[in-house]
Amino acid sequence: MSSVSAAPTSLPASVRIGEGAGGLAVVRVAGRAGSAEIYLHGAQVTDFIPAGGRPVLFLSKASRFETATAIRGGVPICFPWFGANTVDPAASAHGFARLSEWGLVDAHEVDDDVVLTFLLTDTPATRASAWPHHFEARYTVTVGARLSLALQVTNREADAIEYEEALHTYLRVSDVRGTTVSGLQGTAFLDQLTGLTEPAENSPVGFATETDRLYLGSRGSATVADPDGRTVTIESDESDSTVVWNPWIGKAARMSDFGDDEWTGMVCVETANVRRDQVRLEPGQSHTTTVVFEVSA
Repeated sequence: MSSVSAAPTSLPASVRIGEGAGGLAVVRVAGRAGSAEIYLHGAQVTDFIPAGGRPVLFLSKASRFETATAIRGGVPICFPWFGANTVDPAASAHGFARLSEWGLVDAHEVDDDVVLTFLLTDTPATRASAWPHHFEARYTVTVGARLSLALQVTNREADAIEYEEALHTYLRVSDVRGTTVSGLQGTAFLDQLTGLTEPAENSPVGFATETDRLYLGSRGSATVADPDGRTVTIESDESDSTVVWNPWIGKAARMSDFGDDEWTGMVCVETANVRRDQVRLEPGQSHTTTVVFEVSA
């Protein structure tokens, strides 16, 4: 579902567009404070490395770089629905944004940061989907010592619209079995494996089995502590939902685009607005969800 082919007339020296895996177009950023790769397919950030640091994002070695499938890893954009579509169960999981080709419409430098803006608008194909609305989505990726992602959606309809969204971030860790996620204490969660709502916990989230938790009504920051000593702080704004996910052994083995043993090296902590936290926009209104990742050794 391609809707935008626009590109800026000039690019800063830190930004190059080239051919990536599977022949897909990729934007490569080599900034003074950090580097990144963003595929136009899904506007998907697949790599981010602060200057002098290590890769922050996980990307499966088994990922398929094909126009008909989503890239497994990095930061897929789930929009305009999350998970299976409740109206059309045959529709692609997590919406059409991560399967669409976005356009790079602006790239510039601000001090040590490189700021890129990607654009997606409705097409006949999206309007024929389970979410048939006129919209504009702008995705701003700021690459520096920190990685900042901002998804702005504008309603171009004459009536109100509702949508779900998630920045489905795969973070690289040395071993998930010793990793913890703090900042969600005090918030009850839906265990999406059992369908049961579980009471709030007083300790950080740990991992000893397959985990798929949806925290509704969660705001603020979360911190991923890697057993190797690195921490990633996640600051979200205008996000009321958080998803924490790791497939563990069984599901990893069932996923054709995910290595059987790769589950130990990743955890997803997703900035989202889903279920009862979905976004409602009146005609002409916009909503922007932002997340910033900051790494400390």
